[in-house]
Amino acid sequence: MAVTLKSRQEIAQLRKAGQLVAQTYEVLRPYVVPGVSTAELDRIAEDYIRSKGGKPIYKGYRPRPLRNEPPVPPFPATICVAVNEVICHGIPGKQQILKEGDIIGIDIGVLLNGWVGDSCVTFAVGKLDKESRRLLETAQKCLQLGIEQARSGNTLGDIGAAIQQYAEAQGFSTVRQLVGHGVGHSLHEEPVVPHFGKAGTGLRLRPGMVFTIEPMINMGTSEIKPMPDRWTICTADGKRSAQFEHTLAITEGEPELLTLP
Repeated sequence: MAVTLKSRQEIAQLRKAGQLVAQTYEVLRPYVVPGVSTAELDRIAEDYIRSKGGKPIYKGYRPRPLRNEPPVPPFPATICVAVNEVICHGIPGKQQILKEGDIIGIDIGVLLNGWVGDSCVTFAVGKLDKESRRLLETAQKCLQLGIEQARSGNTLGDIGAAIQQYAEAQGFSTVRQLVGHGVGHSLHEEPVVPHFGKAGTGLRLRPGMVFTIEPMINMGTSEIKPMPDRWTICTADGKRSAQFEHTLAITEGEPELLTLP
């Protein structure tokens, strides 16, 4: 499937959706504290998104199953939560209570006026240990370095290589089975954006491309472990993982971040 280039007018609509995602994080931020349930965070996010005319795009989302696999059940919530060793796609629950020293990745996707906004932020819950703080700092830096490579004329391999090299230099790993993706009227479009790779290889970037960069950085192995609910994905070794994500547009110059506050 070919990459669909977006016009300036279409990018403006995508920015509005991205702004709603960014605003939802600001609403959630004061509630990400010890003692809150992830179900309560989900409720707060859904109420806010709907109050602004948006629709939670993850709620009811059902990916195409792999060959010879049964259908995946529809995702039941507004936000995906990733507490500690969960990499992504965790389902919020009333029994999942945040504790001092946890980390939680919150992934939010919205549909606003037919356009998608998609982003992820990993929060510290109270005071973190030194290694968890370093993990979050590294994951943020990996996203920043990937964004710096997202320029017309560069390649997807330039983005992946910058992320991989920095993560591994810090003693961490980057998840390979899960990727960034194009964004438009649909949540998942072309191109596929790996967070590892070789500089100078892969698809060449052109103005009008819109996609996410969302490195998932693990303390230990890069290997993943899917859970029985068919959604939650954890680290294979049970060590912590952190993720940060922006949706951006390729321009003639600097990349345009569409999910900044």
